[in-house]
Amino acid sequence: MNQEQQGVGFHYQALTPDLILDAIESLEIYPETGLLPLNSYENRVYQFRCDNGVRYVVKFYRPERWSNEQIQEEHDFSQTLFDEEVPVATPVIIGGRSLHEYQGFRFALFPSIGGRSFEVDNLEQLEATGRFIGRIHQFSRQGSFQHRDLVNPQVLGDESLLWLKESGHVPSSLVLPYFTIVEQVLDKSKEIWSQQNPKQIRLHGDLHPGNILWTPDGPGFVDLDDARTGPAIQDLWMMITGDKPQKLLQLEILLEAYEEFCEFDSKELKLIEPLRAMRMLHYNAWLSRRWEDPAFPMNFPWYGEEKYWEQQILSFKEQLAVLDEPALSLIPGY
Repeated sequence: MNQEQQGVGFHYQALTPDLILDAIESLEIYPETGLLPLNSYENRVYQFRCDNGVRYVVKFYRPERWSNEQIQEEHDFSQTLFDEEVPVATPVIIGGRSLHEYQGFRFALFPSIGGRSFEVDNLEQLEATGRFIGRIHQFSRQGSFQHRDLVNPQVLGDESLLWLKESGHVPSSLVLPYFTIVEQVLDKSKEIWSQQNPKQIRLHGDLHPGNILWTPDGPGFVDLDDARTGPAIQDLWMMITGDKPQKLLQLEILLEAYEEFCEFDSKELKLIEPLRAMRMLHYNAWLSRRWEDPAFPMNFPWYGEEKYWEQQILSFKEQLAVLDEPALSLIPGY
């Protein structure tokens, strides 16, 4: 069973404020402020200040999603990057451990990184971020994950498609048109992927702008919860937005800075739209997998409406057309 399929019926009702405080205090860390919930649906994450004036973030991992080995591998990877002076949030080691357990909940403490939102249209910020992603990949290529998941059409695409077919969440009146277009998009994505056969490296895995904070010292990278093995472009493509001229400008700045530290295989640019397509499908399946967690119907009520699935059909049709267009390239005529 894939990790994404485990713990489907689980929810966090047992994770009460008292239990959270007891868990933190079991590490001899004593909050003096209230717990501020941070924006996370997959895990439960809270910020607080302790009695010594230090600000922390505590993350309670969704039970049964990852094994202890997978979480520890994420922690070790972030620590390696931190030791190389990459500004990444890495868990605090207490009693020789970064992963802790309290009454069935696994959790970790992180130093709170202060900062404001990263702006993808700010070219100076984009350049600095590209430089640090290059540094991340410079070091990540020197080792490999043994336990983390992969970024590929099978994990993100086939498994998501199978889950949705068995879930019953797609309205019966839209089953045929939805799965017809999704299968066409996935087949085209697989075809493009197989033609590239990209090199696999350790990745942040979910490096969208929301996982980058802009600090007085530059970018700060948070939430390596989805650290995976896959092509380098996975950690770059979500920062390329807008119309084609904007995308080309962003791409040029991002890659020029990236290549100060790490060589980039330009053929991977052809994977941007397949990766976007698989992210769309994986997102649909993620909501389905988590639907029994009360937080999801509460925060995503539109997921159960036909209108949502009609919009998805249209989006996948548009994505199929994009997959047939020439890929982004900084080399004219390539």
